Amino acid sequence: MEKLIKFKSREFLAYLEDVRGYSDLTIKSYDETLREAFLYIEIIQEKKHLLFNLMPYRIKISSLNPKTISKKLSAIRSFVEYLNSSDMTVVLKADDSVKVAKTLPKPISHEHIMEALLYSEMKEKLVVTLLYTLGLRISELASLEINNISEEWVRVTGKGNKQRDIPLLASTKKLLDEYLSRSRQKKFVFEKNGEKLSENTLRYTVIKVFKRVGLKVNPHQLRHSYASELLNGMAPIADVSELLGHSSMVTTQIYTKLGSALKQQNYKTAHPLCKTEKL
Repeated sequence: MEKLIKFKSREFLAYLEDVRGYSDLTIKSYDETLREAFLYIEIIQEKKHLLFNLMPYRIKISSLNPKTISKKLSAIRSFVEYLNSSDMTVVLKADDSVKVAKTLPKPISHEHIMEALLYSEMKEKLVVTLLYTLGLRISELASLEINNISEEWVRVTGKGNKQRDIPLLASTKKLLDEYLSRSRQKKFVFEKNGEKLSENTLRYTVIKVFKRVGLKVNPHQLRHSYASELLNGMAPIADVSELLGHSSMVTTQIYTKLGSALKQQNYKTAHPLCKTEKL
């Protein structure tokens, strides 16, 4: 049974890469989770199916935070769905969902982004600007191809190899053209020795840029900033969801909560009666 699970795991990871188009980082995470989980999951051969009892594994990871536990269980469920869609029948036991509190994203203010760009070199400035004005995931930025950029649009390949078109600001296009004119890129916007730059390299670039102005910022916060600015500017949630590449508007709705929080904060700062209550 151990050999079968290992074989099916390799098949599953290949499926995630070739069919679903998952990033190397995501596939590595799935691989690590499955390797760890099947050291503890109890496998029982029933008459018509296999039973995976997750309880021993859940006990093992019980000290982790709920979000991490939820991700690990989700990876196992995805693997079981893959098995059930092929030539196996698997039933999960002790598969209760983990409640994960929804936390508001922490966007970076437009002013802080502009301040950081003042102290950036051209390449650094372009990395931050593309993330902020296109709302990209770091994996999407790493895979961004020159041929998919026109005068006013950028075609982005996101999760599951789904493509979407995002408007390109004239100022961003100007910066991009200037950068490309000075470099020797052939395929990807950011590459080295003919290969695209790694996500970690681009991530470190963002961290370094904002560290100069005393801020701790990661690339995903710039994506949050993009979404929040659009929603606060009254852009329809359906449009923002499409621009972000979300498969469901439910995912985008967390940003509307952030918008409401900002509006309340601005209200308390601006309204004269709110000021008198502090006296």
